Order: sequence, then C-alpha cells, then structure tokens
Amino acid sequence: GRVKMNAEEILVHAVELGKNFCLYFEEFCLMIPAELECDALCKDKTLHRVLRNVNSQLLVVRPDLNVAAFEDVTDQEMQSGKGMHFSIHCYKTTTPLAGLPVAFSVQVENKSYYMCCERECGKMIVRFKEGEVPKEIPGESNIIFFKKTFTSCCSQAFKFEYSMERGMFLAFEEEGYLRKLILKKLSEDEVDETMKMSL
Repeated sequence: GRVKMNAEEILVHAVELGKNFCLYFEEFCLMIPAELECDALCKDKTLHRVLRNVNSQLLVVRPDLNVAAFEDVTDQEMQSGKGMHFSIHCYKTTTPLAGLPVAFSVQVENKSYYMCCERECGKMIVRFKEGEVPKEIPGESNIIFFKKTFTSCCSQAFKFEYSMERGMFLAFEEEGYLRKLILKKLSEDEVDETMKMSL
C-alpha cells in the first residue's frame, strides 16, 4: 500500500533473506512531483458547439437580461449566433472523476462570459459572468460540470452534473414563455428529459 506524507512516498524493498527464511526490509523515500499529488484540473481542449434540449431548441445567453434559456432559433439568427455558440472547455485531471470535467463560455457582443453556479436565497442559480475560463483550476470550482452520457442506450445525448453538488444537473424549467436554464436535483434511477442535451 501507499502512505502519503506531504510530497513524499515511503517505499519498502527486500534487502536480504536471513536465517529461518526471515525477510529483512529497509525503507527509502521517493520524491513525487507535487503537481501529481493534487486534484488540479488543466485545460486540455476546447469544443465549439451549440447546446440543444430535447425539443431541439438552442440555449441562448442574454447577459443584458441576466437570463439563459432554450429558444426556437431561425437559421438566420443561428448564423449571427449571438449568445448561442458555446466553447466547451475540457479539462484533464490527475484523479479519476465522475465524468469529463468541462466548463462553458460564450461570446456576446465581443465579450466572453463563463457559466457558473451560485447559491442565492438557499437555491442554486446558474449565472453567466463576464471573464475568461482559467487554464488551470487548483481544486474545486463552481464553473466545472461533469459531462456524462444521458443514458447507457443514448450515447449521443448528454447530461451535465454540477461538480460541487452531486446529483444536481443542468436542466430547463418552464417559466412563462421561457425554458430557463436551471440546476435541478436528479433522484437515482430517474430519467429526466429536461436534462437531456445534445451538442
């Protein structure tokens, strides 16, 4: 087994076989690079995609209205592409995680906005804030989501779990005429179509 002590690892190895077949050991220290010890995330690649819900509507971010919602979009609107062409930043990590760690950003009026989650009045809210996604994330972050296949038999669709609150997924909720982007709790063994997204 491994015993972690700061950035060191204690190893034992057999030195000799003594009388009565007793095995003698000695220990020595092997220095492990510090960057391998932490659970840091490092940006690996970036995909450029639109996000569609189960109704084939596109996710559109409107920072001026402080809202992100799935909408019916015409071809002409899609080509102008304001607030709907996402960069999906994929991160690699030194530790196995519950899916591929990703962060989302979007360009609107020559400004970049990143998706994050914040607690407001006891409820988790999805927000888009002006700024760039970091190349490296030293630990936990409210911008990271785990990309997972929607179901085992539906590998072309995905769901995105919030990394800091397990069981909470990106979804949409009808609010008047809006299908607003939210975080929603998923109970085990449940299939919720509002969380189904295609890229």
